[in-house]
Amino acid sequence: QVQLVESGGGSVQVGGSLRLSCAASGSTFSNYGMGWFRQGPLKEREFVAFIAWSGGKTFYSDSVKGRFTISRDNAKNMVYLQMVSLKLGDTAVYYCGAVRFRILANDSRDITSWGQGTQVTVSS
Repeated sequence: QVQLVESGGGSVQVGGSLRLSCAASGSTFSNYGMGWFRQGPLKEREFVAFIAWSGGKTFYSDSVKGRFTISRDNAKNMVYLQMVSLKLGDTAVYYCGAVRFRILANDSRDITSWGQGTQVTVSS
């Protein structure tokens, strides 16, 4: 199993930007499809973005499409989530997730490894 550690969360005003990072270790990173999910107060964990294990194809939820960008660096065992034009509704704990040999996993039940999460707070 891969171990994941997120970083980069924080507080930002509406319209601001943040970049989240997720460092992976303990397994062959390039074999894993990688995703970002988030969980707001009193909400279930929801899909944000996913990048395929091979080929680099990316997927986004409708709520973040055009504002967020997921990317990966297999040489560094890292996955990133660049977030721009942040909205109040983006406030949540953001989790990095991994699942082997997946092009897409947008259901949290399909994720086999999770990080501990990083808080993103967007304020007016």
